[in-house]
Amino acid sequence: MTYQLHYWPTIQGRGEFVRLALEAAGAPYIDVAREPPGQGGGESALMRRLGDPGHPRPSFAPPFLVDGDLVVGQTAAILLYLGPRLGLAGSGEADGLWTHQLQLTIADAVAEAHDTHHPLSTSLYYEDQREAALARAKAFREERIPKFLGWFERILARNPAGDRHLVGDALTYADLSLFQLVAGLRYAFPKAAARALSHAPAVAKLHANVARRQRVHDYLQSPRRIAFNEEGIFRAYPELDG
Repeated sequence: MTYQLHYWPTIQGRGEFVRLALEAAGAPYIDVAREPPGQGGGESALMRRLGDPGHPRPSFAPPFLVDGDLVVGQTAAILLYLGPRLGLAGSGEADGLWTHQLQLTIADAVAEAHDTHHPLSTSLYYEDQREAALARAKAFREERIPKFLGWFERILARNPAGDRHLVGDALTYADLSLFQLVAGLRYAFPKAAARALSHAPAVAKLHANVARRQRVHDYLQSPRRIAFNEEGIFRAYPELDG
């Protein structure tokens, strides 16, 4: 069965966490909105599926995953579903729940990163809330980035199987998502991320190790990997980096 991933075609966003899991596992999938409209793809296909009035359990927003008759929305829920099927959720129920908990914490960090450039409203332009963004970003740089990365550093240090992975001794979607979080922070807050990572060497090492995995490396070098840009979650506004 080929998975169908529905997400905006021009940004990494929250869909990237799902893409990384699918790519790392070598799973067959279609990034629907990036397919040609004549082949049933394009953003209009995403919107049709999102607004399907006949579906009893519609998704609130992308990303959502279609697997046969099943539709799963919300990044963490999609990964909770895919994790065991792709061999990316550790071994057993306890590992699966722990991996999910880690993903939810990453989701918290991602939401806070987004809110640095849209602290008042997502319906306003960044320029309309720049003063509030400067204050929000300062707190995020000085307090929240070190707290999040410091926590993941402790998790790696306390892993009985060693500090190469967050869960057990094999790759999970939590490792892939932490890689993406670090990549996004380095793009949006290069100075602040460098300071925080200097105190979280195991997190920095995990990021480097994930990037070297063959399937991940090939994906990162391919046109399937959308570049970071100022329409996504992580945006490089130099003034927000202090």
